[in-house]
Amino acid sequence: MDKSLLGEFQLDWRLAGKSPATAANYAQWIEHLLAQHPEPTLVDVKEWIASTPSVSFRRKRGQAVRAFGIWAKHNNYELFTWWKFVPLAKERQRPQTTATELDYKKAVCVASTLRDKALVEVLWSCGLRRSEIARLDIADVNFGERFLNIRTSKTRKLRIAPLSPSACHALRKHMGKRSQGLLLGMTTNAIRLCLMRLGTPSAHAWRRG
Repeated sequence: MDKSLLGEFQLDWRLAGKSPATAANYAQWIEHLLAQHPEPTLVDVKEWIASTPSVSFRRKRGQAVRAFGIWAKHNNYELFTWWKFVPLAKERQRPQTTATELDYKKAVCVASTLRDKALVEVLWSCGLRRSEIARLDIADVNFGERFLNIRTSKTRKLRIAPLSPSACHALRKHMGKRSQGLLLGMTTNAIRLCLMRLGTPSAHAWRRG
């Protein structure tokens, strides 16, 4: 097979408004396949997919071959004509963790700084995304009516998140006399690492708590 077709495949994928990263990943998998089987048959592909113990990788390999096969068909290339018969490994869905009141109480006890305690209280009270917490400004806090203004959310719309009395108390202690600047001063990665250090579920789990 002419490997230059992989470049055309990626270009058409991008022109269709699809993710360039996905196209690049698919192309890399096809290159890996062609390195072992220059003119792959369906049996070759099945053996290649089965050669990795990772269910996730088996699924990705199958998806790459199918995607390239569909593209070849639409462009009248006589390649991977058997793409419909390429198996897709099924990944077992793991139940998502949900933060419980016990997780919250343990985190509050373990938190050793005012900032960490404030983070835990905001998560439990509001269930915000890490990106939303990272962007919170002191001006976004309304202590009088006990809520946060979430200026940048997934929908890009302004919304209000209620604050519990304990969250307000924790934020007041953390802020001290500061009247401007970022509320917690933490990046999304710093929030992730903080929760790991506290031994609590990820921030996403607190959105369902």
